[in-house]
Amino acid sequence: MRVALMTREYPPEVYGGAGVHVGFLVPHLRELVDVDVHCFGAPRGDATAHNPPHSLEQANAALTTLAVDLEMAAAVSTANIVHSHTWYANMGGHLAKLLHGIPHVVTAHSLEPRRPWKAEQLGGGYRISSWAERTAYEHADAVIAVSEGMRADVLDAYPALDPAKVHVVRNGIDSTAYHPVQETDALTSRGIDPEKPIVAFVGRITRQKGVGHLVAAAHEIDRNAQIVLCAGAPDTPEIAEETKQAVSELAAGREGVFWIQKMLQPAEVRQILSHATVFVCPSVYEPLGIVNLEAMACGTAVVASDVGGIPEVVAHGETGLLVHYDERDLSTYRHNLAQTINELIADPDRAQRFGAAGRKRAEQEFSWSAMAEQTVEVYRSVI
Repeated sequence: MRVALMTREYPPEVYGGAGVHVGFLVPHLRELVDVDVHCFGAPRGDATAHNPPHSLEQANAALTTLAVDLEMAAAVSTANIVHSHTWYANMGGHLAKLLHGIPHVVTAHSLEPRRPWKAEQLGGGYRISSWAERTAYEHADAVIAVSEGMRADVLDAYPALDPAKVHVVRNGIDSTAYHPVQETDALTSRGIDPEKPIVAFVGRITRQKGVGHLVAAAHEIDRNAQIVLCAGAPDTPEIAEETKQAVSELAAGREGVFWIQKMLQPAEVRQILSHATVFVCPSVYEPLGIVNLEAMACGTAVVASDVGGIPEVVAHGETGLLVHYDERDLSTYRHNLAQTINELIADPDRAQRFGAAGRKRAEQEFSWSAMAEQTVEVYRSVI
């Protein structure tokens, strides 16, 4: 079986969960089937990279995406099956299905109808991305959802889909890549004291990840705790400016606020996660949330919103605590987020127990090898 896997992100050019997913999944898939990766960006040795023509360099991002999808579809004539990830590659997979007469499998990492704020970033391109996603999903031979919550969202957003075609294969975690470490230079070099409580966030600056809610909540977080925000790659200049102002206001009112805006290396992320008292995931929409698995694998307690697939990862009262998110009452959500974080800061022994249980859960229930085997079973079901 030869699989053409299409994705925007692929190592080393990774900025979100979908890129992390394919980066870890592909090596395990290659132990089972032949996989040709087609991605966006710079040339690399283990994948074929595609880019839009120069004539479209200044065009709306949705149009440049479709241009890359055309290149991808033309390049996979020898494949037995095509597997696309995110709307950026979905149309490439759909066109390959039509052009070459091969089955198309889609992995649902997120859904355009659940992310209306993307219109801020794409403008009219959001209507194009929504059309591309809907078309690909409704004509796919199989859809892989990364959680049960995501499966429910897929069927709700696209009711024309046959439920029998929508399978659940959860995201995984490489517990050898993410594990507790003792090194602290990534913290101390930035002035962070590893001996004091740390509340950590790792994620992009986007409406989805809810970093603004955490910054607002941090005004109520125990002042003995350090707030470490590893937050960069803003979706728009507007949200970048909002975040800058909010963090400045927070830092003016309390000590120990650290905003790391550059993309950190995995070794640096491991240090921050390992030494955090609490990792916080304030997402307003999250199909699964690989970053929670990364924190758990590093032995860190998690406080997270109870949205999407997060409750399938963070076991409430066992590996962390969930906070109910209600977009109609954000002040209550932010207050409860702060109070829940404070609970664990005040009880470090409990936080450590949660962290140890999270590490065990990540190792036992979320291996990439198992996820690869389940993915190949989906392939076999459509060939």
